[in-house]
Amino acid sequence: MKTAALSQSPRLIGVQEAARYIGISVTTLYKGVSQRKIPYIKMGKLVKFDPIKLDEWIKQQTVMPMPERRT
Repeated sequence: MKTAALSQSPRLIGVQEAARYIGISVTTLYKGVSQRKIPYIKMGKLVKFDPIKLDEWIKQQTVMPMPERRT
């Protein structure tokens, strides 16, 4: 039963899919990985990404608007 659940929703995604997922180019993704700014998993020579970790990273990068000043 575990394999059926895993096949419906892959836990790890590749570089191309991760770039599409977060809306950046592959080059920008590789730059973020090399600078260790974007969370990734190294599997031998392969670089994989956990969509849940990418979602968390996106939330950490979010800049909230300043409240309006009343004068």
